Amino acid sequence: MATRRLCSDQPILVELIKVLAPHPGGLRRWSVMQGIRKDRESAARDIPQKFEDEVERTFRRFCADAGDAKARTCAAKDAFFYRPKERAGEVWGIFPDRAKAWLDAEQVLVA
Repeated sequence: MATRRLCSDQPILVELIKVLAPHPGGLRRWSVMQGIRKDRESAARDIPQKFEDEVERTFRRFCADAGDAKARTCAAKDAFFYRPKERAGEVWGIFPDRAKAWLDAEQVLVA
């Protein structure tokens, strides 16, 4: 997958996977942001002022149904995330098998 090289230095991608993995049917955007904030606070990690913008941009880059295909870093068939059509509101979902395969290939540890 071409995204491996591009993503290896993206901790936000790993954080998104970690928060969404237990919820393959999707999780509201607000809950995703809260989950990542909570993890960062408990690990005493910095939360930048434009934190939510960075998270949303990363989600869109790896989303199968991102509105702007040019914003994606990967082909839709290789994307890690999607927007569940059967759920109302801003819900983000994950393709757990794809995300796990990428984490395994990158040997990224999600604690």
